[in-house]
Amino acid sequence: MPGDIVRLSAGDLVPADGRLVEARDFFVRQSALTGESFPVEKHAADLEAAALEAADVTNAAFMGSSVVSGSATLLVCRTGPDTLLGSIADSLREPAGPTAFERGTRQFGLLILRMTFALVLFIVFVHLLAERPLHQTFLFAVALAVGLTPELLPMIVSVTLARGALRMAARKVVKRLASIENMGSMDVLCTDKTGTLTEAAIRLERHVDAQGRESRRVLELAYLNSAFESGLRSPLDDAILAQRGVDLTNWTKVDEVPFGFERRRVSVLAERAGQRLLVVKGAPEDMLRLCAAAEEAAPDGSPAVRPMDEAARQQAAASFEALSRQGFRVLAIAWRAVPADHAHAVVGDEASLVLCGFAVFLDPPKADAAAAIGKLRHSHVHVKVLTGDNEWVTRHVCEQVGLPVKELLTGAQIEQLDDAALAVRAQRADAFCRVSPAQKSRILGALRRRGHVVGFLGDGVNDAPSLHEADVGISVDSAVDVAKDAADMILVEHDVGVLHDGVVEGRRTFANVMKYVMMATSSNFGNMFSMAGASLILPFLPMLPVQILLNNLLYDASEIPIPLDAVDPEEVRRPHDWDPDFIRRFMLTLGPVSSVFDFAMFWVLLSVFHADAVLFRTGWFIESVATQVLVIFVIRTRAAPWRSPPAAGLVATALAVVGLAVLLPFTPVAAPLGFTAPPAQLLLAVAALALAYLACAEAAKRWFYRSRHAVPRHRRSPGRA
Repeated sequence: MPGDIVRLSAGDLVPADGRLVEARDFFVRQSALTGESFPVEKHAADLEAAALEAADVTNAAFMGSSVVSGSATLLVCRTGPDTLLGSIADSLREPAGPTAFERGTRQFGLLILRMTFALVLFIVFVHLLAERPLHQTFLFAVALAVGLTPELLPMIVSVTLARGALRMAARKVVKRLASIENMGSMDVLCTDKTGTLTEAAIRLERHVDAQGRESRRVLELAYLNSAFESGLRSPLDDAILAQRGVDLTNWTKVDEVPFGFERRRVSVLAERAGQRLLVVKGAPEDMLRLCAAAEEAAPDGSPAVRPMDEAARQQAAASFEALSRQGFRVLAIAWRAVPADHAHAVVGDEASLVLCGFAVFLDPPKADAAAAIGKLRHSHVHVKVLTGDNEWVTRHVCEQVGLPVKELLTGAQIEQLDDAALAVRAQRADAFCRVSPAQKSRILGALRRRGHVVGFLGDGVNDAPSLHEADVGISVDSAVDVAKDAADMILVEHDVGVLHDGVVEGRRTFANVMKYVMMATSSNFGNMFSMAGASLILPFLPMLPVQILLNNLLYDASEIPIPLDAVDPEEVRRPHDWDPDFIRRFMLTLGPVSSVFDFAMFWVLLSVFHADAVLFRTGWFIESVATQVLVIFVIRTRAAPWRSPPAAGLVATALAVVGLAVLLPFTPVAAPLGFTAPPAQLLLAVAALALAYLACAEAAKRWFYRSRHAVPRHRRSPGRA
């Protein structure tokens, strides 16, 4: 309960969020909250209530942390769902907002609904004024509504998404279908640094003396210290011991002073040939204060020792600072000769040391990270790094993977910004350091409010809210269960390169869906508009309701292979949005072209062939199916149709449907359907009009894509305000 006092010691789990009223050498591991893998030291001090919102404060401990060493007294301030960890769980219970894919389909559905309602209402109104039979008017209006509805869209979307998911499964990516399309729309990818851009494996990069020159002796002493250390080894020790060629055959261990979080160093007393040496390895900030001398290479290559005067101390400090600014983790290596009868090592021996140099470590970037980020940036996906690490390490890693950091925000700076200011700063920033889970979610929300489709890659408990908040939450198979549950996609292998494949697959999926949408809206709109207009001027219905439905069925059947169609390279170079305005402009450009040729067909039927109602309906049915189906070869690509070959299945199905429409009037089912066998001259006229229509549709398409009407909805560049 709030107000309780809890005693904590090494091995305990922190049961609640609270203020430290007493702490001694108190170190906790709070990677579940911050993502930092190393323990952090906490101190007793006064604490404002608001400070409990950030896990990186040094005078509070949080539920979900574990005590590594030391002891403390905790005054409980928050428990259960009110804790920082509880707020993470609460955020996952809230329903996620609609994704870009869901928003787009909803807007498109409203566009179709408004268009259908307006046209059907107009037809019913005019037919009633003309005193047409009410039953006939109702059936005709229903048939028109069905004809205007792209009812095959759910199948097209499901099949294209499933096909994309199968392709991604081959690349070892699994989870929700809709996330494939969202990947294609994604223009900002927010990712952690450790394990994503880096190998998450510390490596000894260099071993230099106090002047910054390479020194083999630094490696030998560091290796000696790590090899004989009997306490819990850190990843830095593992990196040192991974080196080859260091010979410890003649060395024996005498004693050691174990690592202490307060001292931040470990000392090993070793002997060789009757000479004893105390080798100390630790944090440079503390070690430099303990050194009275420093080594430097003599002209013959042997080490020489000189006093550590102020100039030498400043030079060593400058070397350490320069390495830190380059993003390296640094350990200072020092030694002290002791008498041969010095049997035990104590903390007091760690004085008047001789600075040998620095062991320089790096969590190296992944070999393929730079190439993967380059591909994403070439595909207009801006990568932003969100990490709990410090600014210098982050900048260095970003530079190594080819990700320039023009602006960087820290968690402390984000706390000072309201949502409006954060939206502007988050768009400009390339990296965010020392950020909490709540701040990560705020960043993602700010970017989404600026119109971006945002992906987030994370694998820890602290990443779960951000995975839930993003349009595309991406995790890895080795992640904690709560992160995998919150994610939309799971990478079986932690490979950033797979994300680019997902982006391309998503854009390919979107392009094939849009082929059907743009054809259905433009071609259907043109034909239904022609049918509505003809019904007002003809003394009979231009097409019976059953014929309208049959036309719609054949047309939909011809489009089934669209998910298998090839996509032009230009369609996968940039992210695309569902843009109802763009679809409407395309519909209003190509739809009237279809109507013009429909009315031309009416004139041919009435003036040239003097068709009665049955022949009129037969001729226009054949022409309507032919133009609706064959125009897919024009609409499916921005290029000339002959320069972008369609899939063989699409060609075969389209030609088969057109052939079936031509043959139907000659079959026994013609009479029940209201058809009659047309003369050969009429079929030739239909063929001529269909070819002319395709040529005009191609010209109208080219004009549309060259005009300002083809500019899709603007999405702000992530790199500017």
